[in-house]
Amino acid sequence: MEEQNENIKFTISDALIDQVEELVNSKNNNAIIELLNEYHHADIAEILEDLNPEQSTYIIKLLDSGKTSEILMEMDEDDREKILDLLSIKEIAEEIEELDTDDAADMISELSEERQAAVIAQIEDQDHKAEIQELLAYDEDTAGGLMAKELVRVNENWTVTECVKEMRAQAENVTRVHSIYVVDDDEKLIGRLSLKDLLMASPRAHISTVYIPKVDYVTVDEDVVDVAKVMQKYDLEAIPVVDEYKTLVGRITIDDIVDVIKEEAEKDYQLAAGITKGVEADDSILQLTRARLPWLFLGLIGGIGAFLIMEGFQEAFDSYALLFFFTPLIAAMAGNVGVQSSAIIVQGLANDDVKGSINGRLIKEMLLAALNGTILALFLFVFVWVVKGEFLTALAISVSLVAVIIVAGLIGTFVPLFLDKKGIDPAIATGPFITTSNDIFGILIYFWIAKLIIGI
Repeated sequence: MEEQNENIKFTISDALIDQVEELVNSKNNNAIIELLNEYHHADIAEILEDLNPEQSTYIIKLLDSGKTSEILMEMDEDDREKILDLLSIKEIAEEIEELDTDDAADMISELSEERQAAVIAQIEDQDHKAEIQELLAYDEDTAGGLMAKELVRVNENWTVTECVKEMRAQAENVTRVHSIYVVDDDEKLIGRLSLKDLLMASPRAHISTVYIPKVDYVTVDEDVVDVAKVMQKYDLEAIPVVDEYKTLVGRITIDDIVDVIKEEAEKDYQLAAGITKGVEADDSILQLTRARLPWLFLGLIGGIGAFLIMEGFQEAFDSYALLFFFTPLIAAMAGNVGVQSSAIIVQGLANDDVKGSINGRLIKEMLLAALNGTILALFLFVFVWVVKGEFLTALAISVSLVAVIIVAGLIGTFVPLFLDKKGIDPAIATGPFITTSNDIFGILIYFWIAKLIIGI
């Protein structure tokens, strides 16, 4: 019999969506269950995102809460909120009961304060409820707000036999056992346990003789971005979280960190594009305007500044009109170099690759800009001289280009480093701020050098 390949990548199609919509509209519950049971919960989430909220809610109510809780967590936050608005307090509580504490806290946090209290009151598992409330007390951008309470911990004084028995009991509530953490009698984290060492040890041996004392950990108030850096640096699938007394309180797993990295990348991308607030394509016109307008206004101010500078060199334009036609080139080169320099520095800061003093970075960037600028300027000089036959004008434009590129490179390097030192997200430096500032400085330097060389 030919073996079938079950590992086929899911692809959503209009035919599938039409089929699901038809089944929902006709309330053919058995057919819906039979059809969707073939798919992974992440695939079902993708299907529901293509339905309207009422249809999606109908399916959520129809399927088993053990599966729908996972489906909801896979959905886009905005789509999930629309479904939660259509579910009753009891129905939401049933979904929460099935989730790990970190996901449960995330879902509850999306509700209004009134509904949060009502849902929490409906949770029957008192331990689960207490742990969720504990997580909700932490800032969402800290390790405490990201961690889950589900983990496997063992006491250093247990024997191997006792340890295995306790691990079996604890593992029932843990979806994935990434690590086994060792604590003392005060619940303080003191190390980790290798499964291989546990299997190789004598059943009567104590954990204190087997565990590994070296263990990486983070504190509850540590920023999630810093947590991501630690896990990336040491290739960790999970990391324990401790409080100020080093008491083990939770763990953070790699899937949560991937979400953090994704969100941080999206935020940096929007900042680089000149969008000051986190927005999505489906947001309202007013929300999008509020996010975009500040940087657009900055660009407008920059344009006015460039106009005033150029107006001050009106005589130069009258005598040497050729200078005017190269103004866009100078401004564009200044903006491009500045964005390149700042993007490299911002990326290095994000990955902790930027080492050494600011002065060292500036000197390196100045030398790099001088080399690139000289190569480009030589090409431009030959072009202007051959095409227009004006030696001094060609010299003025070329020398200006070198100076502009060097200054743009220095600004693009210095600004993100300075912002990082001041605790401001340096990604803001890769957007219109750098482009606008370099446009203005570029035009000013261009005409100033041209005036000196040509003698206007």
